[in-house]
Order: sequence, then C-alpha cells, then structure tokens
Amino acid sequence: MATQLNKEFFDKEAATYDAKHERTLEYLIQKIRAQLDFIGVEWASEADDDSLDSGADHGHTTRAVRLLDYACGTGNVSRALAPYTTQCVGIDLSEGMVAAYNQRASNQGLSQTEMFAYQGNLCDPSDPDPPSFAGPTFHNFDVAAVGLGFHHFDDPELAAARLVQRLRPGGVLVIIDFTPHGPFAGAHDEDGEHKHDHPHAAAAQTVTHHGFSEERMREIFEKAGAGGEFGIADLGAISLPGKDHGGKEKRRRVFLARGTKL
Repeated sequence: MATQLNKEFFDKEAATYDAKHERTLEYLIQKIRAQLDFIGVEWASEADDDSLDSGADHGHTTRAVRLLDYACGTGNVSRALAPYTTQCVGIDLSEGMVAAYNQRASNQGLSQTEMFAYQGNLCDPSDPDPPSFAGPTFHNFDVAAVGLGFHHFDDPELAAARLVQRLRPGGVLVIIDFTPHGPFAGAHDEDGEHKHDHPHAAAAQTVTHHGFSEERMREIFEKAGAGGEFGIADLGAISLPGKDHGGKEKRRRVFLARGTKL
C-alpha cells in the first residue's frame, strides 16, 4: 500500500522538492560529511572544502568507491558523498525524483558513469532479484545508503537485507532517519487505515514508521547481515513542514546508523 502512495506523492513533489527543503537538505549534507570517519569507508579522495560542490572534479582519486543511494529522491546523500566516491548510483520509485536527480547531476557536469539514477524498486517481496537491476552496475557497492526514506518503507527489514545483498564483502550500510516520535494526526489509525485530518495529509499517508530506536536499528542491521561495527551518530534536529500537536513547530531528531557487511 505504501509503495504506490509514495510513488504518487513524490512524483508530485519532485519539481519543487529541493526549493521547499533547501535549508534542511544543506544542513543534512554538512552533517553527513562530518561523519565520514564514523561511516568508516576508505574514501576515494580527501577533497578540500573548495571542491565539495565543484561537480565533475572530485579531488585526487586514489581508489574506486561506489555508492548506492536507495530511495535517492533528488540526490541529497549522493551530493553529500560525491566528493569522496567515484560513482553514485541512485534508485527511486518516483520517475519525477529520478528525473530531478539526473537533471541536477547533468547540470553539475557529471557523466552518467559518475552519477545517475534509475527508476525501480528493490524491495518488492514478490521480486527478490529484479531483472532490470541484475547487471554489474547494481552490485558490489562500497556503500549503500537510505537518506530519510526508511520510515516510508512497508518492510524496513526486507529493505535492509536487499541493500546488503548489493554490497561487496566489507561494504557499509548507512541509514539516515528519525529517532522515535509519537504518531501525528493524519498518519494511521489503530486499524491501520489512513486518516485525512492532518494539514499535510498526502505526506502523512506515506509514513509507515514513526522513527526507529537504536535497538531496532541494531536488530535490522544484524538480521540483514550488516551488523559488523554497528553504530549510531546523532545528526541533530531538523524542521519539517506542518505543526505538531499544540501548534508547535514540527522538529525531528535525525540519526545516522552504520554497519559493515559480514
């Protein structure tokens, strides 16, 4: 159910997504980059600050490092890690988000071998190995990441397992998402049915999980086969559209969890 809702919602949001969330996205890019050592990948380059947003020049590359940015949206995780990788491959349900990702990469002067996204779904329970993602382009990644997409997934455990399958031995799974918070009005009622009294009801209907605890994330990583050197870093709080109960600004704390494929 959430899969189709996600696709429809983010197709509509794609054209204006970056502009709406510009400050939050830039904040997260800087927070992700501050965790490079914690993520623990032997990065392709140690780019200086002047090269972080330079587009095609990723610095002095010394090794190949490939990123799978799943549920990539317009490419925030890819943009954060591009200076330290040699290839970013995005996958997203939404054709609109994929088009925005690819347009932005093209505008930065990046080739398809450096940064490119594809429309599709790696988390369909009935399709464990989609033929369109069977080639070498979609396997043996050094890093597989989901940036603020996990709370939209019907089955986070399945998603983590499918991503770990795409990692090389010793590769790193990275999940960026929210810490636990109470369900807001408009998400789901006790029977799992969607309510529509939230001021952003369309967005609320795509949310299936109200954050993740460290214990839950550790279990997900271990079950998926990426429990090695598991850890969580706090990325601070971000503002979201709409209001919480009582009319207060909606803010959520964000974590970055990482684990190595065993």
